[in-house]
Amino acid sequence: MSQHDVQSTTGVVARALLWLVYAWVVVNLVLLFLAFLLLLLGANPDAAFAEWIYRSVQRSMAPFHGLFEPIELTGESVLDTSLLFAMAVYGFVALFLKEAIDWLTSRIARRRLQAQRQQEPSTAPPPVA
Repeated sequence: MSQHDVQSTTGVVARALLWLVYAWVVVNLVLLFLAFLLLLLGANPDAAFAEWIYRSVQRSMAPFHGLFEPIELTGESVLDTSLLFAMAVYGFVALFLKEAIDWLTSRIARRRLQAQRQQEPSTAPPPVA
């Protein structure tokens, strides 16, 4: 396996891993937003969909639980500022990962272009003696 093949394979694997983590962060953002809306609108926590959403965000909310006091608006309606903060943090993580994917992709493309240029035969005219 040549050096170029190793670099290419490493780049593809790194890019795939970055995309997987990026997808995980985006899915978590959507779930956190849905949990925020359900709490804000006072959804019945015993409803199957609400239970599923709350259960789905438990792991990603673990570092943020209790960070801020939830604000009870009316009856069942709650403004959970910890959820908002978690969404902001995961949003910044998503932006960072997008930039990392773009940087890695451009670096791989630049290396491939350099490798292609090195492999091309020279088209310059031979020197005149």
